[in-house]
Amino acid sequence: MSTKNEYYTLLNVDPSCSDADLKKAYRKAALKYHPDKNPLAEAHEKFKKISHAYEVLSDPDKRSIYDQYGEEGLQGQGGPGMNPDDIFSQFFGGGFHGGPQRPARGKDIKHSISCTLSDLYKGKSVKLALNKTVLCKDCDGRGGAEGKVQECPDCHGTGMKFVTKQMGPMIQRFQTVCDKCQGTGDLCDPKDRCKTCKGAKTQSERKILQVHIEPGMRDGQRIVFSGEGDQSPGVTPGDVIFIVDEKRDAQFQRRGNDLFMEYDVDLATALCGGVISLKDISGDYVKITVKPGEVISPGEIKVVEGQGMPIYRQSGRGNLLLKFEVKFPENNFASEEKLKELASILPARKAPEIPKDAEVDECEMVDYDASKHEQRRRGDAYDSDEEGQGGGPGVQCASQ
Repeated sequence: MSTKNEYYTLLNVDPSCSDADLKKAYRKAALKYHPDKNPLAEAHEKFKKISHAYEVLSDPDKRSIYDQYGEEGLQGQGGPGMNPDDIFSQFFGGGFHGGPQRPARGKDIKHSISCTLSDLYKGKSVKLALNKTVLCKDCDGRGGAEGKVQECPDCHGTGMKFVTKQMGPMIQRFQTVCDKCQGTGDLCDPKDRCKTCKGAKTQSERKILQVHIEPGMRDGQRIVFSGEGDQSPGVTPGDVIFIVDEKRDAQFQRRGNDLFMEYDVDLATALCGGVISLKDISGDYVKITVKPGEVISPGEIKVVEGQGMPIYRQSGRGNLLLKFEVKFPENNFASEEKLKELASILPARKAPEIPKDAEVDECEMVDYDASKHEQRRRGDAYDSDEEGQGGGPGVQCASQ
């Protein structure tokens, strides 16, 4: 059976102590035995007992009953007690795992930076202006004159506090903005507030950042300016992060460190060799030799080594991949005599594979005309509809 003074003993206070003494004692004991500070199992049990003791003694009605009848007198006085971590959060704003807390580090600020493929090939430097929040320089982020700004005793500097209400057998607990400090976390006489930031502790500042796009950077790559995020009292600033947004190029496609492009080559070069030239992604011209006897087929892909993208922070470069489209000459580009001469040096034609006794239709090809083909298709469909209406067959050739 517990004594009437056990809860006071747990908190190491006298039974005649004030509410302020209780709070001070609880803060000291809770920090000592909180599971995140003291991993021993005994400490965890002690933390729960300390929390329960404070919950009882901080409530005037429960404390009066406890002082008269001890722990037994509290039986039947409502539903289950508060979670120890919830009580802890009222004092420390969830400083450990027990609830919402002020972030130890501010949020990162992210921006997209548009880059052409040429920018990522050659690199570039850009100056960008940002508006950021910084600690007030006149009051060093205090919000008022030195020594005149005090931590709010109700929320202990968090700007938020927890309110509990008992509804029947249940205890309802919710978080709200501290009404004493209006969410600022501290108290300051209006005459002592900083004239520059009006007590807000921060002000806006325009910051110029020099962003370097290095050769070989890729889409989605991050450029980080550590600690350049918004500032807030007691919080480590986050980073400003620029994310590369690579724009599509009209001629080249990027494939890792390689560049890919389609190239139209004339038939003579494709068959006999020669020189082809192109303008690369940097704007410089590249001359490529096609060796005599090296035949380029339509759709074939060739590699030009070392003419691709720079490899990020390395000395090498990727390759240039060329997919060839062979351009054939127009009809009747040469005389019949020249064509015979050309045929004589090309690989021999493949002879038609037609059986000797087969019936053969002699035909010729003409150029395809899409509009005429569509008209004929529609006419065929019309004739088919006429035949399907039971009117008998259309006009037919007379039999001879």
